Amino acid sequence: MATLPGLTPLRPIVAVLIAICLFAGGPSWVNALASTDTITSSGDNGRSGYQTNHNMDPNVVLSSSFGQLWTSRLTKDCINPSGTVPEQIFAQPLVYTPGSTQYVYIASTTNKIYKLDAKTGKIVTSRDLHVPFLEKDLDGCTDLQPCIGSTGTGVIDPAAGVWYFTMKTYADQTGAVTGRLNGRYYVHAVDVNDLSEKPGFPISLEGLIAQNNPNRMFISGNQHQRPALIQTGGYIYAGFASHCVQYNYTGMLIGWDPNGKIVEMFSTEAGPEANTVKGGGIWMSGGGITSDDAGSIWLGTGNGYASQLHGVPVPGRQPPSALEEAAVHYSQNSDGSLSVIDFFMPFEKEQLDGADKDLGTTPLQMLPQSTFSCTNVKRIGVITGKSGKTYFLNLDNLGGYQTGPNKGDNVIYVYQQQNSVYAAAAVYPREGGYVYIHVVQYPTTIFKFSCDGSGNPTFTYVGATSDSNAYILGVGHGTTTSYQDQDGTGLVWVADVQGYNLRIYSIGTNSLSLQKTFTIPAATKFGRPVFGDGKAYISTTQGLLYAFGSPVNTPLICNSPYDFGTVTTSNGSTGNTNPPATIQCMANITTTVTSITLNSKNFNLSSLPTLPLTVQAGTNFSFKAQFNPTSPGPLADSVSVNTTNSVSGYSTRTPVTLKGIGNSLSPVLQITPNTVSFSGVITGQSPNGVDQSVLYINAGSSQLNIQGSDYSTTSETGPWITPNTTSGGLQIGPFTFKNLPASIPANSQVNVDVNFQPQSSSNYAVYVRVRSDGGTKLYTVVATSSDNPVGLLEFQSIDGKSWVPYSNSTPFTFGDVYEQITLNRVMRLSNVGGPNAGKLSVTVSKPPISAGQIVGAQNNVDLGEGTDIPAQSSANATLFCSVPKAQVNTPSYNASAVWTMNTGDPTFGKRNIQFNCHAIAEQVGPLLANGSAQFPYIGCFLDNDPNRELATRIAAASTMKPADCINSCFAAGYTFAGLEYQNECWCGNTLPKTQSSEANCNYVCAGNASQICGGNGINHDSSQISLFADSKKYQGGNTTVSSTSSTSSTSSTSSTSSTSTSASPTSTGPVIDPGNSQYSYIGCYNEVNGRALSKQGAATNSLTIASCLSVCSGYQFVAAEYGRECYCGNSLAAGSTKQSDASCNMPCAANSSEYCGAGNFLSLYQLKANASSSTSSTSSSTSVTSTSTSSTAAPTGPTAVPSYKQYSFIGCYNEATTGGRALSGKSQAVNSMSVESCGAFCMAASPNGTQYFGVEYGRECYCGNNVNGDSKKVANQGDCNMACAGSPTELCGGGNRINMYQFQTSSTSSSTSSSTSSSSSSSTSSTSTSSSTTASPTGPIVVPNYKQYGFIGCYNEASGVRALSVATTASNSLTLEQCGAYCSAATSNGTLYFGVEFGRECYCGNNINGNSVKSTNQGDCNMVCAGNNTELCGGSNRLLVYQYGSTTSSSSTSSSTTTTSSASATSSGPSIPTGNVNFTFTSCNLEVQGRALQAASYANDGMTVDSCLTFCSAYKYAALEYARECYCGNTISSGSITEPTTGCNMVCMGDTTKSTYCGGSNRLQLYTANSGATTSSSSTSTSSTSSTSTSTSSSSSSSSTSSSTAPP
Repeated sequence: MATLPGLTPLRPIVAVLIAICLFAGGPSWVNALASTDTITSSGDNGRSGYQTNHNMDPNVVLSSSFGQLWTSRLTKDCINPSGTVPEQIFAQPLVYTPGSTQYVYIASTTNKIYKLDAKTGKIVTSRDLHVPFLEKDLDGCTDLQPCIGSTGTGVIDPAAGVWYFTMKTYADQTGAVTGRLNGRYYVHAVDVNDLSEKPGFPISLEGLIAQNNPNRMFISGNQHQRPALIQTGGYIYAGFASHCVQYNYTGMLIGWDPNGKIVEMFSTEAGPEANTVKGGGIWMSGGGITSDDAGSIWLGTGNGYASQLHGVPVPGRQPPSALEEAAVHYSQNSDGSLSVIDFFMPFEKEQLDGADKDLGTTPLQMLPQSTFSCTNVKRIGVITGKSGKTYFLNLDNLGGYQTGPNKGDNVIYVYQQQNSVYAAAAVYPREGGYVYIHVVQYPTTIFKFSCDGSGNPTFTYVGATSDSNAYILGVGHGTTTSYQDQDGTGLVWVADVQGYNLRIYSIGTNSLSLQKTFTIPAATKFGRPVFGDGKAYISTTQGLLYAFGSPVNTPLICNSPYDFGTVTTSNGSTGNTNPPATIQCMANITTTVTSITLNSKNFNLSSLPTLPLTVQAGTNFSFKAQFNPTSPGPLADSVSVNTTNSVSGYSTRTPVTLKGIGNSLSPVLQITPNTVSFSGVITGQSPNGVDQSVLYINAGSSQLNIQGSDYSTTSETGPWITPNTTSGGLQIGPFTFKNLPASIPANSQVNVDVNFQPQSSSNYAVYVRVRSDGGTKLYTVVATSSDNPVGLLEFQSIDGKSWVPYSNSTPFTFGDVYEQITLNRVMRLSNVGGPNAGKLSVTVSKPPISAGQIVGAQNNVDLGEGTDIPAQSSANATLFCSVPKAQVNTPSYNASAVWTMNTGDPTFGKRNIQFNCHAIAEQVGPLLANGSAQFPYIGCFLDNDPNRELATRIAAASTMKPADCINSCFAAGYTFAGLEYQNECWCGNTLPKTQSSEANCNYVCAGNASQICGGNGINHDSSQISLFADSKKYQGGNTTVSSTSSTSSTSSTSSTSSTSTSASPTSTGPVIDPGNSQYSYIGCYNEVNGRALSKQGAATNSLTIASCLSVCSGYQFVAAEYGRECYCGNSLAAGSTKQSDASCNMPCAANSSEYCGAGNFLSLYQLKANASSSTSSTSSSTSVTSTSTSSTAAPTGPTAVPSYKQYSFIGCYNEATTGGRALSGKSQAVNSMSVESCGAFCMAASPNGTQYFGVEYGRECYCGNNVNGDSKKVANQGDCNMACAGSPTELCGGGNRINMYQFQTSSTSSSTSSSTSSSSSSSTSSTSTSSSTTASPTGPIVVPNYKQYGFIGCYNEASGVRALSVATTASNSLTLEQCGAYCSAATSNGTLYFGVEFGRECYCGNNINGNSVKSTNQGDCNMVCAGNNTELCGGSNRLLVYQYGSTTSSSSTSSSTTTTSSASATSSGPSIPTGNVNFTFTSCNLEVQGRALQAASYANDGMTVDSCLTFCSAYKYAALEYARECYCGNTISSGSITEPTTGCNMVCMGDTTKSTYCGGSNRLQLYTANSGATTSSSSTSTSSTSSTSTSTSSSSSSSSTSSSTAPP
């Protein structure tokens, strides 16, 4: 029944009146609650799932007219790295009528919300709120995949017309920056009419601190919101747990008010344990938090690892601070905060933790008090867990921990189910009261409620369904309906994930009968039908919502049902005297009655009209029915009035329900169930044995007297034996019968308890015959007890012929698997316990089953949670290793996956089972003795950078493939072999300068479409070469290699006190350097904004892993990136997470046999536990361009930083409790927090900075010009005791404590810095001194120019390659002027551009590479220079870029007869010369495969426009490309189309003034011969400047090469 949350189900009109009284704020009533709405999970806050007013008449539901009405497809697919999949619905729909029309409200896993017409399924409106969080960031937790957005069922407030729900997303809403720790949770409140957000919402939950434990913080990436929300007492609450019990999480209960104020942040782990102890998750398989709406809230929690009680009995009213495996009772305070007042934990709590058998897999439901209440226990709850135990609890006295007899459970009743349970119970409070439990893989069990003679509640197992629930996890929460709360109309609805996905059962006495089924593909696990007006809605994981109902009306109205009341049975002493009832039917339409049928032994019909009978619309006919009960109790049947109709839209059957209660004047003995079964009992596990019960019922109106009971252990006919009489009852073998009655009052029942306590494992049975004056009845008690199961986990051997047992130190392996091969292997789980062992249950199973995996499981069914394995039996699951295609001669690599598993074997324990697969690529060309290629693939390199990188084109063929090229270059004695343009093979002895990401090599080979032969870049704007190197000649570095030498020559030398293990000279390709005696490799990690490691150790073309480890010796973490950059730090920034090792694929600049990270990926090393961080290391290299000095002392415990720039530490202050925050300016909270980063943040927070800044809670930063409220220096300065999240050697405040820093108004600072470059023949040193005596910090500015360089904008850093790549340096004293001086001396002519980044990094280049463009937000460059805080030096992945362009004048002598007039170096920058008397500039054209101009060409570093035009003077066309290449021809190849002139943007290499362009990357600067041209002429520039300069070039003296010896 749809009531206000928490109201006891009432008649529809009464419910609406109460709604109006409670919520109507005035005469304007806009939002109303219709009687058939469902505005909270299960229909009421008690969560019983019993609903009475959705017009679910069983006569209609079970008829042929009830079926699927429509499906509605949602519109937003989940787009993830593995592909696109349909939207999924895990948060159950809600149904609400804000006006006259009923709607269905849906929030999906893609974070989109919908409002649908409840009758038609049409989407009325929708909103896309966030990018969804992705399962890929959860390290193999595939419970929900691939998108995890909104998964907890929301709640609608009908008074305000507001829908509340939660969503999981990322901090970055573009979706570009993902990663678990970038996850964010938001609470939304939207208007039910237009789905617009309400004021004060959404609320971000990130960083909230638990009110009952200041050491617990909400980290969105670690938490998962699955339970249904609840609104009670004017507040809304949501529960949180984990993803697959991973990471450092705690159960959280968060509450807020309708204005968006957080009122409660409760942690189930409240200390004193360390905040790394996890557990107590609130998830309940998506079931709802429960409330009585009178100030009490109940819920169940999952396993945890504090285990505070540890076998010590504790009363419920003395709850522990760690609420794990618990049923919890909270009291709601007037301000919305919560207090724990009672709890229950199973006596075997610690054993349940070890086996991952959560208690809180189902919600703690409140059974309707109208039925489920006795004299001594007024309010009863039910909860079942993974262990399969169903607990019936006294909600007002839950039972504590081990307070029962023999330290057992002190609860109403415990029943051991045959398997785990995840679904809420179905509850039926009519006809005496029933509870139905949906057990995984097994039938639904049925329990009958009663009160015994002492006023205590009893629950008796009375039967089960004839069919079973799904074999795999996911049977839905129990849901029960009745028609207007009438007896005989009960239906149980079950949504399931296998077989029939919607099953509808009719409720009988002690039974459920399956009546109707539907198949719904991809029904959501733990789902349930949600009801509206005569309709049921089912959600799926394929983006579909299904609606079921009756599409037609009945042609007759017969005033059903007819209730005959209580009538004496036909065998009663007074006989049958009840009069018949007249059934009156009126026609809705003109119809013809063809038959009236009834099949019943308790009812009969008379006075039937003559048939067929035509009845006009609006007229009546009648017949009579009589009740003749043959047995006592409630009885019901249905009359079918069958018709033929002339009007469409009406059914052909009108049902008429007849019901009554049979009464016997004599006593009648009934016993239920007729078989009591104990299964799954482990011998000796329960100290008090296991209890079940039997109901002895007197169905007659006279007292029943028991005349005797007989017992046999042989058969139902005896022989009968005499039981032992004990203080506990009558004992027969391991069975004890308690509370046996001598008599039973009229119309009453007695609960007889049966206790089973075996001493050994075996099968047992006892047959009981009960004799009475109301008849004799028989029932049977059977039981099986078993020894503990023993689990043995094995994997097929590499050859598939034997089995390898699991070892926690050795992964399972597939062995070697070649590319494009899929190998299947089987994992086997066996129950190797003895012949008396019980079933081995799989309690936890998280198979690796994500799309795109190399190693994974075939499905999530085999060995899934809930699998039972009998003794001496096994169950299997198949895993695969499918190796994708790779470039030939690439090194082998290991792919892996993890399967998390636990079982019912108490010694098994949770296992993270790792599977390894050794993937191998094809090896071609000459092979080494070990079978690997002599020419390993070393990567994709940029060609024409700006010269041809390999000197000789040795072949070009339509059959070209890597093997051909490698063999040709090997035979010719070259070191390097490269393939380009699909069919060209190039050889050389010099390593190309710039390595690209692999995606840039995107051309298939002409001779083999499965292999790669170069490419044109991901932006189709560059020439890329697939490069192979002779491992006998080349072992790394970037120098020229002799074609006859077997070793490489390098100019760099290095000495270090530590030794690094690296690949041998005969390595088959780059490998991962494992580290040295101090450091171990821990993985490939992604870079983040602000740097994953905060200190730069070096950036040099002489980088190796050994040199990087030496430079950073003493730091906790060391990393190499981009092949030539080295970083150090004592902490890893938030968001930097472990990635595939394959992502770190750039060889080290000075050792190509090992990897040094990649673009935005770090090869990360960590200081070994036994290594002293106080080491001494020295590193020197003749080619290192920057020197980094760091202290080698070991980091000490965290201390307060005494000062930052002009700020001084003034003490530890308390946070303000009045007047807002102590510092009320800007603030931030990041996991990379340090005192320095906070100081820099507050200096940039306003134009003049702020007077104060402070750090708090280890990760929070606050700024302000005043210390507000009652914040003052605390007496105990040790209260500020939390280490900074990003710098563990520094203190960053504490819980509600701030380390406070104040700007010092009179200060002088002076800094001197020197930067020396050894990249050029002469080094340049610059020194800057700054002095400040200002009263407050001044805001840093962008320096407009440096010498002849002018500022051109804030640019984003490129991906895969640096934006400026010629040279780089970094210094903690960097200024803009130092960077300009450094780049001016970086090459003989300086560089065209320089840029500053991250406050301390300097980059130089002649081109702006890759996808680096001017940033949309120029304010992104907001970091002050490390050496001058009045200047800006870029930002996080943002460069302030300067371009050469000031006016200069220079002269030189030329031997050329050509005089060039070109643009001077002015602020207008370089330009394209218009040509000379021979040629005129035509256009900037696209280069094509095979060259646009093919007649002649040459290239050298002295290239100018004049030299190229002179060279091509005999041809019709001349063109320049890549700053140093010149091409000639009389025809232009097709495909070379005109491009914007901005593409010809590379400065001529031979132009010392940098004033002219010579083409671009894959762009030809095209000139066309003039009519009557001569070979000697002057060229003029398109620049309007009148300045001239003279340049000299001598083609005879340049080291150029030409494809033609002379022009034709």
